[in-house]
Amino acid sequence: MNEKKILIVDDDKDVLLGLNVRLRANGYNVVFASDAITAISVARQEKPDVIILDIGLPAGDGFVVMERLRSLLPLAHIPILILTGKDPMINREKALSAGAQAFLQKPVDNDVLLLAIWEALADLDIQEKM
Repeated sequence: MNEKKILIVDDDKDVLLGLNVRLRANGYNVVFASDAITAISVARQEKPDVIILDIGLPAGDGFVVMERLRSLLPLAHIPILILTGKDPMINREKALSAGAQAFLQKPVDNDVLLLAIWEALADLDIQEKM
């Protein structure tokens, strides 16, 4: 099986570590970025299959990152899962309207996270076959 690559973008080292352990234990290859500028650079270099993106980031928020990624043709198709501690009443609709595949709240349940990733990858596979 081809190991799927996930880019985690979060400035909280504990979140990065926790997600890294969980995702690697489930067979995913994980790469990281801790700010908006690095996120775009790492996405260009690594071409991940899925991006898990926090909204509150240094050097630009997650919405800026998502907008930039959507404007870059080689990266525009990558599913983005928003994972944030920010108020869902304010940010859920904005994130989904901006093109996020899912909006997940921190702390996220492992099964919920894995299901969101699985769904994003399944949708990507369907798009690639069209």
